[in-house]
Amino acid sequence: MKGWGPRFILTLMVAAAALASPALAQRAITLQEAVAMARRNALVVIQAQGQAKNSSAAVRAAYGAFLPNVSLSAGATRQFASGSRTRVENGQIITLPSDPWSSNAGLSANVDLFTGGQRFFDLRQARARETAAEVNETAQQWNATLAAEQQYFNVLAARESQAAAASQLEQAALQRKTAIARVLARAATRSDSLRAEIQYRAAQLAIVDARNSFETANAALTRTIGSPEPVTAVPVDAVAPPVLALDEASLRQLAQNGPAVQQSKALLTAAKAAQRSAWTDYIPSLSASYSRSGSGSGTAPELASSDFTYSGSLRFTASLPLFNQFQREQRITQAKVDQEIGEAALRDARLGANEDLTTQLGAFRSAEERVISLGASLDAAEEDLRVQQQRYAVGASTLLDVLTSQTQLNQARRDLIRAWYDLRVAKAQLEALVGREL
Repeated sequence: MKGWGPRFILTLMVAAAALASPALAQRAITLQEAVAMARRNALVVIQAQGQAKNSSAAVRAAYGAFLPNVSLSAGATRQFASGSRTRVENGQIITLPSDPWSSNAGLSANVDLFTGGQRFFDLRQARARETAAEVNETAQQWNATLAAEQQYFNVLAARESQAAAASQLEQAALQRKTAIARVLARAATRSDSLRAEIQYRAAQLAIVDARNSFETANAALTRTIGSPEPVTAVPVDAVAPPVLALDEASLRQLAQNGPAVQQSKALLTAAKAAQRSAWTDYIPSLSASYSRSGSGSGTAPELASSDFTYSGSLRFTASLPLFNQFQREQRITQAKVDQEIGEAALRDARLGANEDLTTQLGAFRSAEERVISLGASLDAAEEDLRVQQQRYAVGASTLLDVLTSQTQLNQARRDLIRAWYDLRVAKAQLEALVGREL
């Protein structure tokens, strides 16, 4: 019985390929292509990449806090005189210089020599947030992978349902033909042909519903991976049964170091650094500044000249806020609260990873068992329908028996398709949880 699964799915895929609607050209892509496009185009991934870039810029700014601020200044002014070298301003006669241009240039720099260690703690906080942003980017890539895989598997399930509906229609058509022949031969009542007709019409509606579901699934896959053209899943990808290469103990160890837990650890590290940084407000700070400037006049603008008059200054400043309206206390309290929240978030992330692993691992094992059990049920339902059809053809059973067997077969097909979908998705969810392929 172990070999029935891939053969059944492959049979459905081949049948569905012939039933696909030609109204909209769709490019068939593999699961690997869908995942790669989702990791590249998904909105959550692009947002996470932007956050990572901002965090990297914050780290550079934190390093830059150890360097001095340097600025240059320059200016030039021209005074105009109309015929006379004097003019009157506010009742006073001002003699204009013979050189109409006056220029100035300056250089200034300042640096914090000591800030109580605040810059070191700020750097540590920035680096921790950068780590958290990088882990978040990884987590969002796996979330995008999970979303792409779910939609991809949904396309496969829709295609399999389309093929199952075609088989249902084929069986209903055959049964209608048999029922009509028996009615004409007066071996059955007209009720048999009417019931067979109802079954046939229901199968036709199932074809329409399956085609609509397939087209909707393709559209959802196209959007999820950000494809500029309509895409669909490659049928052959459906025959590979999902398996787990690691045991439960290894999976739990990986889950405890998964993306969600790593991100919580980095954010907690940043919160601890922020709390230490808040205490530096009680420590004196020391800064130094230097400036030098020159000015002069001439017949043209100049940035430097031997005629310039230069002046400069070097200043050291120490400061300690004695009271700042409890702003320091507020900052310390906020930092402590953030640290407590970070510790609780890390604890919850670890517990959540353990809970999610238990849930998804149980779902995977349950789907595995359902696939095996429903495969056997499908074989039994197909054989039961075959026997009932033969018995009805010779008058040994009623049409109701045939219709009951046919309904059971249709339900077995739907349940098996759903079990395969659940099995694929459960593995994808486990991979997103631990942050690696299984």
